Formats: sequence, structure tokens, C-alpha cells
Amino acid sequence: MKAGYDRFLLTQTFVRIVEAGSLSAAAAQLGTTQPTVSRRLQALERALGLQLVTRSTHALRLTEAGARYYQRASEMALAWSEFEADLRGTVDTPQGLLRVVVPHAFGQHQLVAPMAGFLAAHPRVSVEWLLHDTPPDFIAGGIDCAIRVGEVTDPSAVAIRLGEVPRVIVAAPALLAGRGMPGCVADLATLPWLALLPYYRKEVRLFGADGAAEALAIEPRLTTDSLYALRSAAIGGVGVAIASTWVVQEALDAGTLVRLLPDWQAQPLPVHLFYPYAAFYPARLRAFAAAMRGALGPA
Repeated sequence: MKAGYDRFLLTQTFVRIVEAGSLSAAAAQLGTTQPTVSRRLQALERALGLQLVTRSTHALRLTEAGARYYQRASEMALAWSEFEADLRGTVDTPQGLLRVVVPHAFGQHQLVAPMAGFLAAHPRVSVEWLLHDTPPDFIAGGIDCAIRVGEVTDPSAVAIRLGEVPRVIVAAPALLAGRGMPGCVADLATLPWLALLPYYRKEVRLFGADGAAEALAIEPRLTTDSLYALRSAAIGGVGVAIASTWVVQEALDAGTLVRLLPDWQAQPLPVHLFYPYAAFYPARLRAFAAAMRGALGPA
């Protein structure tokens, strides 16, 4: 690396470029010049031996390596903010209102216990728990952070991976009466199906315990965006469903649903906590992020 360039400075500059959307905007925010920002980006790419962004006349686009580097670098921003806050000792006590957007089903079931634990640990914080399945407008909605099941595609947000949700293939015993249990993925094509938006509709991709992968085209009898409606329809024998393990485990234990092809499952869905990038984060947000890390366990 060229003398005079510090890796942390280069990483900070890269994060600011992504957040600002252009070299010139990043330069204005950093109080420097566009050529300086461009040189820092080039120095970081040389040091890593990777291209992080592709440049055109009108826009910057993250490469796959750049997106991965940005996600980790953004997480570093929170950790660094926490470290500086500890040094200053000015905002040690989380307090005030925290507004959190969570998915409908997951926010009513899996997340309530860790949220309650967070409130018990921080009596001066109150939470507004908002159930929405679409990404929030942080600024217009006054939202502090959000939790999402699935990938976070907003390049201006810091995303922290909290865990993942396994997904299995289930059906009601009545649906299988006279048909028998399917023995392979191709057998599933002969059964009626349920679809869950936005995760799958016309095709499902399944992965075997041995590493095999197969795609299956389906024509769903019912399409819904509600996990609970999907579960009810599956129990009612309307069709086969791919569902998060946590939402169908009770029905599996009771025998009102059975798991099909136990050696196969859909790809697990990641769970992320995300929030807009900022130079400093309030103690209540930092404490909430810390409480959510590892709180889900094997969701």
C-alpha cells in the first residue's frame, strides 16, 4: 500500500462513497476533493487486489466483492461508534423511544421475547413495535431500525446478520391420502401447491442433504403473503407448502402436518437488523443491536 494511506481511512472513505452515491458527494461530506476520494478508492482496491465498484459516467455500481466488503465495513462503523462512545462516556445510558419495524409473523412470534428482554435490561427505553413486511422509509417514518427476513438490498443501510430461518416442505396427511408419500422431488409436481410471496410463486428451489439442488415448477392453488394463512391452508389440506420451521413446528408435533422429503429443504432465509448509516448512533440503538445479536439462536 502506498505510504500515507491508512487502511481504516480507506475503508471509511469507501463506505462514505457507497452511502453518498458518488465520488463528488462523498468528497463534499468528507471535506476533501473528488480526486482525493478517487485515489483512496483506487488504493483500497489495489491493496485488496479486488475491484469494489464499476464506474460509469453517471453512476457507481458495487461489484459482488464490493457488496460483501461494504456489508462488513458498515458493521465496523457501528462497532467503532460504540468504542468512541465508551471513550467519551457521554451516552452510556440507553434512554428514549426506539421505533422498530419488524415483519408481521416473525415480529409477533420470534422477536417478542428478545425485545422484552431488551426492555427489561433497559428500563429507560420504550419501544414502538411496528409490524410491516415492506422495507421502511427511515427518514419519512422516523424509524430507528428494522428487522427483515431475507436479504437487505438497500446499499445505504448498515445490515447486521442475526441468524437464519430454516424452511421445510410440509403437507396435511389428508392431502396425501390415496397418493402416498413422495419419494423424490419430481413426485412433488403431482401435488397441489401453496405459494408464499415474496419468497416463491411459480418455482421452488430445493437442496438435498447431500448437496444436490433441484428446481421445481409449480402452479399454486393459493398464493398468499401471510405465513399464518399459508400454515392454515396447509393444515386444511389445500396444498403443499414451504414454510419456516418455527411456524409449522407445533403442527408437525401434533400430526396435523407432516414433513415431506426430510432430506430436502428450501434455502434458509437470513435475518438482518438494518438501519441508515450515520456518523453516530444513540445508545438505545446500539444497545438494541447488541441485544438482537445472537438472541434468535437456531431460529
